[in-house]
Amino acid sequence: MDAPTVLEGYARDAQHLVQSFEEISPSDVYAHVAHLLPAQPARFVDVGAGTGRDAAWFAAQGHSVLAIEPTDHLRATGMGLHPSPRITWLSDTLPNLERTLARGEVFDRMIVCAVWHHLRPEERARAMPGLARLLAPEGLLIMVLRHEPAEPRGPGGDSQREDAENSARASGLSLAFACEGEPVHPANRARGVTLTWLAFAAATQNPGRAHVPGR
Repeated sequence: MDAPTVLEGYARDAQHLVQSFEEISPSDVYAHVAHLLPAQPARFVDVGAGTGRDAAWFAAQGHSVLAIEPTDHLRATGMGLHPSPRITWLSDTLPNLERTLARGEVFDRMIVCAVWHHLRPEERARAMPGLARLLAPEGLLIMVLRHEPAEPRGPGGDSQREDAENSARASGLSLAFACEGEPVHPANRARGVTLTWLAFAAATQNPGRAHVPGR
C-alpha cells in the first residue's frame, strides 16, 4: 500500500465518505456471507472499519468488535456515530498491523472488506501471515475484493484473488467459501465495479465445511 497516498485520500474525502458509507445497509453488504456469521456472541475484528457502520451492526448482534481504522477523521466520526460498549477502536495499518498483533488476541471472525485492493502484491504476501495469526482455531477470515472495470487481469485471471488464495495457503489457511457479487452502492454498480467474496479457515478444518460457532 502506498500508505501516505491512500490514507491522505481517505482523509481528504472523509466528509463525503461518511455519508456514502453510512447510507448502505450492512445486512445488504454481507448478504452473500450471512451464513458464515455466527448467531451466538463471538469475537470480531474489522480491518479498515471506516465509520464503524459494520462494526456497529456486528455489535448490535451481541458480538465484541475490534474496529481498526487508520484515518483519524473516520475513526473519530465512527466513535461518535456508533458509541457501542462492544466496540473497541484502534488505529493501525496493513500490511503489518503491529498494534493489533501486539494485543495478543485472536478472533472468531476477521472482516477485511474492500481493503485488499489497496495493497501491492508484495504487501498482500506480508499481510496474510499476520491475519492468520489473529484467527482463532475455528475462526474464519472473510474478505471482499473490489475490482474496477479497467483492472488488468493476468494470465491466471483475477490477480487479487490469486494473491489472496496463494498467501492464505502459505499462511496455513484454506479456502472455505468463494462467490462473485456486485456492490450494494448504486454508483459503484453503474461504474461496473464487481466483488469477490472469500472466506478462509485454518487448514486443519475441512474446506467448505468450516465450523460456524452458534449455528
